Amino acid sequence: MKVILKKDISNIGRSGDIKNVRDGYARNFLMPRGLVELATEGALKAWKNSADKRAKRVSSEDGALKELSKRLEAITLSFSRPVSEDGVMFGSVAKSDIIKNLAAADIEIAKEMIRLPASIKAVGTFEVEIVLKQDIVAKVKVAVSAHSK
Repeated sequence: MKVILKKDISNIGRSGDIKNVRDGYARNFLMPRGLVELATEGALKAWKNSADKRAKRVSSEDGALKELSKRLEAITLSFSRPVSEDGVMFGSVAKSDIIKNLAAADIEIAKEMIRLPASIKAVGTFEVEIVLKQDIVAKVKVAVSAHSK
């Protein structure tokens, strides 16, 4: 099925691209979420006519995201976790912990934006990537310190 992407979708394409996707995927997943539109002649004409307006909106969104990226890179998140006498950390620092700390700094981030393959289970300083958009990535410093139980 030929569709027009309304939003950037990872592994498929960017907003405005015309892609062929499987019928079931388009009908059952992409269309109900408002991510795509069926690529009919009328839709293609309307999409081309509104290209300038979309380009302005995208550039303003990109500017705001780059500004947010600069704010994020200046932040160091601190966490304190209990550690046993052997140096083994109890608990971990997960995506949800990072989201809560960023929310305290008035920064709203979706869980899917954080690239953290596994929870942090060690004491130290780590860099965590936050993907704001496909080409805008911020790196946040996460400092995990120990306190005795």
